[in-house]
Amino acid sequence: MTKLINPTAELADSYRALVSEFTSAGEHLTPFPLSFPNDDMAELIHKLEEASNGIGIFDKFAPNSTYWLVHDNEVVGVSNLRHYLTDRLRQKGGHIGYGVRPSARRRGFGADILRFTLEKARDLGITEALITCDKGNLGSVGVILANGGVLESGVPHPENDATIQRYWISLA
Repeated sequence: MTKLINPTAELADSYRALVSEFTSAGEHLTPFPLSFPNDDMAELIHKLEEASNGIGIFDKFAPNSTYWLVHDNEVVGVSNLRHYLTDRLRQKGGHIGYGVRPSARRRGFGADILRFTLEKARDLGITEALITCDKGNLGSVGVILANGGVLESGVPHPENDATIQRYWISLA
């Protein structure tokens, strides 16, 4: 069974293994909360709960909630839902960022984590969600399209030569 849950200390080892898979593969830690220290899981969970309430968030960011996608008691993915869009998030980041551990890819978990997180967005009253990804990230493009994403535009990435594609998904 696959479900989206709030982070929990009971799955700390599985979460740390997920982060380790990303770093061992030399991949960018997406979504950004994966880069937070996780030696003290109670502290990490507290930090994530505070971010959900708008406490301790980055400048030009929004309150945000982090979720874990769990399959057979293993954390296979992480998502981050921004409660509203700032000017910065309209260009890069959007409402939802997500990542699936490398060993769990190509098994439908990307589509699952986005679908479940879109349900959370709907619960917050978001009627249209902006999802962004690099143009070359064909896996994410497929996940976004599978969840009803409609391409609005491509914009230059602020930090490299990539193009960020901006998709909207209706939640009404």
